[in-house]
Amino acid sequence: MGVTTKPASVRANAAPAAELPTEPTQARRFGKARTAQSTALLEDYVELISDLIRAGGEARATDIARRLGVSHATAIKTIGRLKREGLAIAKPYRGVFLTPDGDTLAARVRARHRVVVDLLLAVGVPAESAEQDAEGIEHHVSDVTLKAFGRFLRERG
Repeated sequence: MGVTTKPASVRANAAPAAELPTEPTQARRFGKARTAQSTALLEDYVELISDLIRAGGEARATDIARRLGVSHATAIKTIGRLKREGLAIAKPYRGVFLTPDGDTLAARVRARHRVVVDLLLAVGVPAESAEQDAEGIEHHVSDVTLKAFGRFLRERG
């Protein structure tokens, strides 16, 4: 079976290939994305734990698992990571509670979420889509970009 190639006329009309960034630049960008993915999980957990505590006085592993759509075992494993990172404590028969560092992180994540949602709403994204999309964007957007979002929203008035 032979190799097929596109005719010269198709190749000539193709969009020019984008220039690749330098290797260190590209590695830094991908590294930032991997770090954001790793911390996004912890951020989602502390934000939810904070919300559950505000709403009902405690956050139980079963509630966390159901709301995040994960298994109970997965929630327990991640709660263990939160504890190791100094973000949460678990009290027998009482649930999970945030440490001061966990509370600080939850507040920061909640504020980032709000700015991203507000920006998406400002550019015409429907409310449910804005909330859903913000769940991913909030963990990956840089502080520089987040400040620009805030500035845009303030200037828009």
